[in-house]
Amino acid sequence: MSRWLITGCSTGIGREIARAALEAGHQVVVTARRPETVADLVEEHKDRAIAVGLDVTDKQQIIDAVRAANDAFGGIDVLINNAGNGYLSAVEEGEDDQIRKLFDTNYFGVVDTIKSVLPAMRARKSGYIINISSMTGLVANPPNAYYSSTKFALEALTEALAQEVKPFGIKVTAVEPGAFRTDWAVRSMWESNSAIDDYDESVGTRKAMIKEFAEHLPGDPRKVAEAVLMLTKLEEPPLRLLLGRDVLKAVREKLTALLASIDQWEAVTKDVNFPPGH
Repeated sequence: MSRWLITGCSTGIGREIARAALEAGHQVVVTARRPETVADLVEEHKDRAIAVGLDVTDKQQIIDAVRAANDAFGGIDVLINNAGNGYLSAVEEGEDDQIRKLFDTNYFGVVDTIKSVLPAMRARKSGYIINISSMTGLVANPPNAYYSSTKFALEALTEALAQEVKPFGIKVTAVEPGAFRTDWAVRSMWESNSAIDDYDESVGTRKAMIKEFAEHLPGDPRKVAEAVLMLTKLEEPPLRLLLGRDVLKAVREKLTALLASIDQWEAVTKDVNFPPGH
């Protein structure tokens, strides 16, 4: 039995991870901005679950959630950073306040939560941090430029953090789901209010497609939860775990194109160095 803290559990992937962890017998701090939205999960597992209000953009609420975990269960073994929002916008359409709010939730909220749990994990020489990233953290397309930017940043954070904390026995993984059937594209999706007509046929068309197919996407959120549970049982989990045939295809295509470009421009790449011996 492990002690978990999961952010963003009101719906979707976060809720399924919380449910799966509780069904597997773990102790779980189930968090949401409105804790009443997760009261049913806690009610089913009163002896091993507590509901805590947590907006990850509020540092004091993060501190309070970690303290609640310590008070209830004596610490945190597994941190799942899941809370996040989307944002549909062409780069030029992006609204400064919304973009900063997006980074506060998707990136800085994760940073602050990680920093709150690391001291105790370092002291125990154990722990596991799983960051729920996204296919868009590896492959960027319109109209997700800003959302992708938050997830690209999360990928870099995860990659460096894994190396920093490995000597302390702490494991770190980024999970990259593709398109999953949640209400993310409806409830958790923001959209620029500064639409520019010139982008209607390109960015605008992709916005409409995302919203139209939001409830018909191929990924099963429960399968993400099962994959996360599987990760926590591994002695040496992967740094990254892609989930979904769509993300697998997209990343392989990107890598193929990247390698081809590297090979094509290799001479220019090498030409900027001083000659050997100088």
